[in-house]
Amino acid sequence: MKGGVDVQVTPYSINTQQIRGSETRKIGNVALPNYSEFHFCTKTAPAMSEDKYKSAIIEQAKKDQAAGVLGAHSAGYRQLCKSYVSCVSPDRNKIINEGLTRIIRDNKPQPETLNLIDYLFGKVKYHKDDKDCSYAEFYDGNGELVAKYSNGGWSFCSTKAEVSRENEFIALYNEAWNSAARASMNGGGAVVANAEENSIDITV
Repeated sequence: MKGGVDVQVTPYSINTQQIRGSETRKIGNVALPNYSEFHFCTKTAPAMSEDKYKSAIIEQAKKDQAAGVLGAHSAGYRQLCKSYVSCVSPDRNKIINEGLTRIIRDNKPQPETLNLIDYLFGKVKYHKDDKDCSYAEFYDGNGELVAKYSNGGWSFCSTKAEVSRENEFIALYNEAWNSAARASMNGGGAVVANAEENSIDITV
C-alpha cells in the first residue's frame, strides 16, 4: 500500500508449490525432490534454541529493512525461515525414499483407481504402468498429505504444524520489519512499500 510503512509478508507454504525433480538422484524413473529448494522442507534438527531463533528473526528483519528488501526476496530470510519451519517438518526424505522404493519394487501395474498401501512411516497412494510411476501421493504417520509426484514434477504440501510454525515466523518478522521502518522514518527517511508485490522503495 503506497504511502505507509506497515507491510506484510504472507505465508507462502501452499499445496500447489511445484518444483522439478533432481537431475542426479533417482529411484526408478522418478527424480527425487531437491530439498535445498526454499519451499521443500524435510525434518532437520533445530539450528539454535527458540530464544535464539526469535532474536535471529528480529535481526534479519532489521537487516532486510535497512537493505530495502522484504521476505523471500532476502536470501537470509529464506535460509532462516526454512531452518525454523523444518524443525517441525515430517521426514519427507525418508517417507518419499521408502515409498518410492516400495512402488518401484512392486512389479504389478496399478489399476486406474489408486490403491492405498501402508508402510512404516506413513502411506503412499500411486499409479504405475509397468515399471514407471506416473503419479504418487505421500502421507505422514498422521495421515497428512506431505508431497505429490506427477509426471516429473513435485508438489510440496504443508502440514498443519508447518503452517503454524511459518505463521509464527512471519508474524515476528513483520513486526520487527515494520518497527525498523518506522524508526527509519523518524530518523528522516521515508519508506514506500507495495505489500502485494513484496517490493519496497526507500527514499531519503
